[in-house]
Amino acid sequence: MVTMVGSESDIIDVVKNLLYMEHDAIAAYDSCIDRLDSRELADQVSSFKQEHLQHVKMLTEMAQELGVDAPTEGDMKQYLTTGKIALADLIGDGAILKAMQTNEKDTVSAYERAARHEGATPASKAFFLTAHQDEEKHRAWMEATAKTL
Repeated sequence: MVTMVGSESDIIDVVKNLLYMEHDAIAAYDSCIDRLDSRELADQVSSFKQEHLQHVKMLTEMAQELGVDAPTEGDMKQYLTTGKIALADLIGDGAILKAMQTNEKDTVSAYERAARHEGATPASKAFFLTAHQDEEKHRAWMEATAKTL
């Protein structure tokens, strides 16, 4: 799935869509954690989920500063992100992590674009860059780990 989140013309829409994306990601993480056979892998994925929860907290604060209601759950894309995980479960942990890696590609791209958005303040740009680094780390770990399984 290719996302265009981060390329919206209004920073309010960027923040709202990043929140939807984060909630979708958290749902995928929950599905992944429940389906992984390896508790060691599930623990690592759980730590990444905590970073997504932190992103939601920061984005919610941004939404409040912008005077908009922050989404509190994902959108229809959640079915795509969690559906990939459910299908991958038929094959095993490596396939689950590969499915998660494809979800992470979208969050990496979204935060990269958000960091360059002309409506972003210096503080929001700094957060977007930090979140981008988190997502890069998640994606790289999932890719490398999936190759070993």
